[in-house]
Amino acid sequence: MNDPLVHMLRNSCDHGIESSQERLENGKNEKGTIRIIAYHEGNHIIIKIIDDGKGISPNIILNKAIEKGFVSEEQAKSMSDWEILQLIFKPGFSTAKNVTSVSGRGVGMDVVKSNINKLEGIIEIDSTVGKGSEFIIKLPLTLAIIQGLLVKSSGSVYAIPLSSVLEVVSYDSALVNYVNHNKVIRIRNEVLPLIHLDKITGDVSNNDNNSKYVVNIAVGIDRVGLICEELLGQQEIVIKSLGNYLTNIEGIAGSTIIGDGRVIMILDIPGIINRYKFKTN
Repeated sequence: MNDPLVHMLRNSCDHGIESSQERLENGKNEKGTIRIIAYHEGNHIIIKIIDDGKGISPNIILNKAIEKGFVSEEQAKSMSDWEILQLIFKPGFSTAKNVTSVSGRGVGMDVVKSNINKLEGIIEIDSTVGKGSEFIIKLPLTLAIIQGLLVKSSGSVYAIPLSSVLEVVSYDSALVNYVNHNKVIRIRNEVLPLIHLDKITGDVSNNDNNSKYVVNIAVGIDRVGLICEELLGQQEIVIKSLGNYLTNIEGIAGSTIIGDGRVIMILDIPGIINRYKFKTN
């Protein structure tokens, strides 16, 4: 975490905090403040980098993204402020006009996000123009032992990190609707996109008659419902590396050995959600 934290601190100093004169003109204290807060919450460690600077302007981010070709003008019209702020994590994205000794040294926020993802963590942004920015990093409390929800799909057992599970509901195909040819289901006031676990794992069956549960998984504000056949319960699992030959398998974060000696795969929830978003955009 050393390099990501140093980079974000440099960004807050260089891009976030205004000049003394600008701060005084805006009714702020002459000196800017940057705070680092860390605390324990549930099964996670939360780290926040908070500044009282000028904030991140979605308009500036969007104009730069269009200029660099990351998004088209047509796509830009339907993007929310939250989606626009996520563009700063694109490789090669920068609003810096000049390289300085403080930031803009060729290391982008995409590298920061990549390092945090390697630790099975997530990073979120909350920013208000004129008031400041807040970067929230959420990391699992332990990277070796996690609580997992064991599920079965087409006869195979998989582990879902419990930290990414919001709830589990019964699956009823009669309640399924379609949006742009993609399955969705309404849970209370939320429309949840659905994806069969079989499609991620490559198992043979994709039969709705065997589907009984929807596991509502989340990364940040993104939600996806995983359709599976059976719930086998919660279990503490030890994460095992897949080795160099099997790294970067889409949808798989690692493996573990369960009580009966079987080796099962641990699902990569951020990867699954990113895959779903890519295929539906």
